[in-house]
Amino acid sequence: MSEPSRTSEVPPRRFLFVVPPLVGHVNPTLGVAAELTARGHQVAWAGMPEVVQRLTGQGATVYRCAGPVLGEGGADRPPDVRGPAALKFLWERFLVPLAEAMAPGVARAIGEFRPDVVIADQQTVAGGLVAERLGVRWATSATTSAEFTGVLDGMPKIDAWLDGLMAEVRGRIGDPKGTADPRFSPDLVLAFTTEELAGRPARAGDRIHYVGPSIAERPATADFPWAWLDPARPAVLVTLGTANTDAGARFLTECLEAVRARAGRFQTVIVDPDGVLARATPDVRNTPATLDVRNTPAAPDDKDVLVCRYVPQLTLLKRVNAVVCHAGHNTVCETLWHGVPLVVAPIRDDQPVVAAQVVDAGAGIRVRFGRVRAAALGEALDAVLDEPRYRAAAERVSASFRTAGGATAAATHLERLATASAVTHVERPATGTAATHTTTNPGGER
Repeated sequence: MSEPSRTSEVPPRRFLFVVPPLVGHVNPTLGVAAELTARGHQVAWAGMPEVVQRLTGQGATVYRCAGPVLGEGGADRPPDVRGPAALKFLWERFLVPLAEAMAPGVARAIGEFRPDVVIADQQTVAGGLVAERLGVRWATSATTSAEFTGVLDGMPKIDAWLDGLMAEVRGRIGDPKGTADPRFSPDLVLAFTTEELAGRPARAGDRIHYVGPSIAERPATADFPWAWLDPARPAVLVTLGTANTDAGARFLTECLEAVRARAGRFQTVIVDPDGVLARATPDVRNTPATLDVRNTPAAPDDKDVLVCRYVPQLTLLKRVNAVVCHAGHNTVCETLWHGVPLVVAPIRDDQPVVAAQVVDAGAGIRVRFGRVRAAALGEALDAVLDEPRYRAAAERVSASFRTAGGATAAATHLERLATASAVTHVERPATGTAATHTTTNPGGER
């Protein structure tokens, strides 16, 4: 589907993004928010300022919402929980408690900011449920396409269980008479991918607009020794994202062995935010190429491997020739945006679905996260680096991403929804007492 460019001049509107404390779910909203702001609209977020403001930078308005953080306390998911058990854990122990904890903050944000449209993350169902209850139009920000693919069609019991869970949550924080699935807005679903990667949707297809990745510059969160990269050699990035390194010690160790066996052929940057490699591989702790928690390196002597706690991923993707990752949707789409092929090792949640999309598109090779050894990892890396078909497929997907319009197309769709909201005179909730929120906008502008 061809996505629109910017519409004709639209009067200033207000847009509220409701996001979870997950980096990969916040990042796609940044470019959309920047585009809306550039068009003269007002933008705010409802979420955890500790996470959101680190990504949005100074000047953003963030209304505080409570909630658990995945990987901490009651949401501490054991590394060996996979498959349907992982999905059940994710919803029961994290996403449902998150929705219930965020609901009061979302309601206060709507009451004070008075948005024309709420943009609710696909897994932050408090956004859709509260907006529906308060009579505000809402759109879905879909940072994974797995739920569009009919992945649960072969598991009817799990599908029915999830539908029942959504109904229970609606009864507690939403309008009991509401009917919309809070994961899929009845008006607009923005999917940050394209059919060239995700395939045709099996559900909610009438509302889905494939806009491709929303790529925007991000505030600098890490230094990086750019001079370490040798322009005469290929480079590889190894990352398991921000929520999976608890399960990654063995896999990262195998990756390290695989790239060490290819010393001199290419350089490898391994992202290890929790220091699991240092604990699993004693020689890594004393390697000058291992950066400290602030990512401030010494001059590294190792010219083949650099182990970092954090990297400026978008900028680094412009310099690498292959990526090894967990098949997280955000990492995969950002990689393919740059036309870079992948070796994917899905762990849980939507990652097996996204990994299958990469393989079906011809843009990478899948390996088994829990069982793959260094030899097989090395062979997969050799293939995506040396066989032109993988890069050619990655570049085809990249071309589809760029044609789809990204943040520009997403902003246009949101403007249209906001205009429709104004035309139908949807009643906004009355502003109540001063909301308890945190704002990073020192001027307090709304």
